[in-house]
Amino acid sequence: MITPLKTGETLRGRYRIRRIIGQGGMGCIYLADDLRLEGRQCALKEVEHDKTLAKNLIKEARDQFLREATVLARLDHPNLPKVSDYFSISHNDYLVMDFVPGNDIRTLMLEKQEKGGFIEEKDVLNWAYQLADALEYLHSQNPPILHRDIKPSNLKITPSGLLKLVDFGLVKVLAPGEVTITILQGQGTALYTPLEQYGGDIGHTDARSDIYAFAATLYHMLTNKPPADARQRFIDPTALTPIRKINPAVSIKTENAILWGMSLHPDDRPDNVVHFREALIGSRPVTIPSGNRIAIRTPSLFHPQYRRQWVVFGALSVLTLLVTLIR
Repeated sequence: MITPLKTGETLRGRYRIRRIIGQGGMGCIYLADDLRLEGRQCALKEVEHDKTLAKNLIKEARDQFLREATVLARLDHPNLPKVSDYFSISHNDYLVMDFVPGNDIRTLMLEKQEKGGFIEEKDVLNWAYQLADALEYLHSQNPPILHRDIKPSNLKITPSGLLKLVDFGLVKVLAPGEVTITILQGQGTALYTPLEQYGGDIGHTDARSDIYAFAATLYHMLTNKPPADARQRFIDPTALTPIRKINPAVSIKTENAILWGMSLHPDDRPDNVVHFREALIGSRPVTIPSGNRIAIRTPSLFHPQYRRQWVVFGALSVLTLLVTLIR
């Protein structure tokens, strides 16, 4: 069990803990004062490795963390928090980033929902433009970097209106030869996760996986309702309610673009985030797959890309049937 750091505790003689501002299965995120730079506050992300793992696996996980922290520290973009430091203490690794003031979009959505309204489309598209810019920057790195956990609570709006894509907990670097290197193992948040990302790192995610999560996040922002997850939609193609049925004020163009980005099969989505941004807010006509606004290709149950996921689902179904029969 993770034991959080205490208020006032200082790490490396430099970072004094103020309070916890986030918590997950692998550790906490803290607001801390940088004692070396007076007046600067930072976000300190903690990664606690499983002590029950073999020593060689722990070493491998820590080596991965250090490689990825080095990559993140080189990033410099206005819509991304700057990583300024990283270090290890005992079994824990730490990533130091700029603290981003302001509310996350999930909070803004809840405020609108309480008043019976929606975030205006123009505001959503403004934030979408900024998010697309950040993702274009990440995906254009060599090797490309995927965020893999885009969702409303990971998007913060500063008091000046600047969007920041935060929490790099599931960041993935596409190394040469499609080899996957990940700081933290995980699948992202189910509501915004494409089918190919289920089952952890199986080597099939790419920039189109971030596009799916991006589009699913926009769906939630415009409707105040979480989208049906990819597994539900695979089984029942009608599970996803059209955006304009919930919020008629949204334009047809925006709805079409979002549904395109949420296509179940990666090949049916925009090739890259630039094309997706053009479909959302560009002036140049963009060809969107025909038929019910988007072309949804139903993946074969035996497609290698999904074999692992559906083997797991099948096993669970058999187990449920056996339990029912025993009863």
